[in-house]
Amino acid sequence: MVVLFVCTANICRSPMAAALFARHTEGQDDRADVASAGLGPSGYPVPDEVLGVMAQRGLDLGGHRSTTLSAESVDEAGLVVGMSLRHVQESVLLLPASWQRTFRLKELVRRGEYVGPRMPGQDLGSWIRAAQGDRTRDSLIHHSPVEDVADPYGGPLDGYEATAVELDDLTGRLATLLWPPR
Repeated sequence: MVVLFVCTANICRSPMAAALFARHTEGQDDRADVASAGLGPSGYPVPDEVLGVMAQRGLDLGGHRSTTLSAESVDEAGLVVGMSLRHVQESVLLLPASWQRTFRLKELVRRGEYVGPRMPGQDLGSWIRAAQGDRTRDSLIHHSPVEDVADPYGGPLDGYEATAVELDDLTGRLATLLWPPR
């Protein structure tokens, strides 16, 4: 399974989240492949501020170049995780059938903590369906900024650090839900 993290330009939040999630899931037997994409053009590197805050966490994003979100990348993903409602909406516009496996990161962690960690023998798709629960397409039009991960781009260094801290926490919690300690 591919877990695809999505943000606006694929140079701050989604590559940070993907790298942190990949680290949190290292060593898992049925570990997912991790990717990231954005709504903007391909080929751009991450800003120096992202390089710095991720280097402090032992992660090197120097080789990352932005990738544009496509219907194919959404189709290949078993789980699409947006940083804001717009990213979820754009993913679903590209591939309408993906809406049941496309969430905002904070929403997915909240819903996941409600349904509980993946049970032994439960496949990832089944857990995602459980987290989907009674969620309807209407959730794609109700914006609550509280469930968005703030974009630090162009702001002060402490904004990048705050985003890295938040993403490290959220991706760690998601990894623990998907691969609970045995």
